[in-house]
Amino acid sequence: MSRILVVEDDPTINQSVTDRLRAEGFDVVQAFDGPAAVAAHHEHQPDLVLLDVMLPGFDGLEVCRRIQADRPTPVLMLTARDDETDLLVGLGVGADDYVTKPFRLREVLARIRALLRRVERAREMAAQPAPGIDIDGLSVDRATRRVSVDGEQVHLTPLEFDLLLALIEDAGTVRSRDDLMREVWGWAEAARTRTLDSHVKSLRAKIGAHRVRTVHGVGYAFGDGS
Repeated sequence: MSRILVVEDDPTINQSVTDRLRAEGFDVVQAFDGPAAVAAHHEHQPDLVLLDVMLPGFDGLEVCRRIQADRPTPVLMLTARDDETDLLVGLGVGADDYVTKPFRLREVLARIRALLRRVERAREMAAQPAPGIDIDGLSVDRATRRVSVDGEQVHLTPLEFDLLLALIEDAGTVRSRDDLMREVWGWAEAARTRTLDSHVKSLRAKIGAHRVRTVHGVGYAFGDGS
């Protein structure tokens, strides 16, 4: 049974999400402010954190920084902000994905399951090492999920790593948005959100914008197409 830490200061939302997750078979721990979230993460060792951005004590971005320093854990952020800069900051401090309020519980469940599947897939990949990839100054180790750019290691979230792998394994081929969302997120309806665009922008900031090409009206490709 996977354990999820739900961090949300609104008691009604927190309890509603908690009740639904428990009904779906998850073990749930609740927290209502920043300090309590960090303490609960350290004590209960959750498999995933569902984290609101706006919290008393200190905000969700600071919570994310602290829990990732304590023990790297998948984080799905809940944000009332729809500003792209705020979303990219969240991805930059260690969040794996986000859902913008108001959200549907079905969407949250889909994102949670996709993140947990990704963690399991990463464990399986580590147990069965595959050849690394070296292309255009970029080194990708599938087994350790480590990425280096021109010899310097960069930190990618699990989603960013899977997105990069999906693009780089078909280098030069344009991947449609729908295909990428199904392969990386495992949830077709997510293609209607800005999630992919935000993750591509964050990935570009880390590995170099020139390495991921936008094909307007179609999708994305690794490489300049030459």
